[in-house]
Amino acid sequence: MSLFKRLFTLGKAEANSVVDKLEDPIKMTEQGIRDMKKDLENCLKALAEVKALEIRTRNEINTEKEKSVDYEKKAMLLLQRAESGQIAADEADRLAGEALNKKAESDAHVERASKEQVKFEQNVSKLGENIKTLRSKISSWENELKTLKARVKVASATKNLNKQMASIDSSDTISMLERMKDKVEQEEALSEAYGSIANESKSLDDEIDKAIGGAEVTASDSLAALKAKMAASKGGNSDGSK
Repeated sequence: MSLFKRLFTLGKAEANSVVDKLEDPIKMTEQGIRDMKKDLENCLKALAEVKALEIRTRNEINTEKEKSVDYEKKAMLLLQRAESGQIAADEADRLAGEALNKKAESDAHVERASKEQVKFEQNVSKLGENIKTLRSKISSWENELKTLKARVKVASATKNLNKQMASIDSSDTISMLERMKDKVEQEEALSEAYGSIANESKSLDDEIDKAIGGAEVTASDSLAALKAKMAASKGGNSDGSK
């Protein structure tokens, strides 16, 4: 059936659905599903029309069968009345013959309509199978469409990521990383230098404190030193006066 080939033909999607010179699988699948739904709609319409013909033909068959029986009864009644003298024999034979001709026409109509009914029933059965198949295909491809959308989304994201990765200049990146590494090492060296200077200053203070005895200069020590200085000064003055 041609509708099942539509999903694999080119040129069904719109012009702007072309990506990298290939038809967009999503739009192509959606187009195929729309085509199948249109075919399903046509099949349902055809099924309704054929069923209507089948019903009308069946009704015609029943009607013509009733006519056939009725004409046969009328022919018998005419002959019976001729026997009883109610109708002239020649007239009864003529009318009975006409009734039998009508019966034959009805019988022929029944035979012809019965053959048509068989064909209609076969068409109804075939259309029913096609409709069942179409509905199954539509359901299957609608589920497939969901999967395709997810796959296309992942593929697109992966392609974009790979494209971005490919566009990065690796040499520039490495150069930048080396600069950052040197900068960090420089900062570490400066930190170590400042730490060394601070330690040297601290060591000098420690030596002074150690020479003094490690104790702080108290107020009494300062007073004693001052008195000693004054005494030395007085001694110098008295030697000068002599």
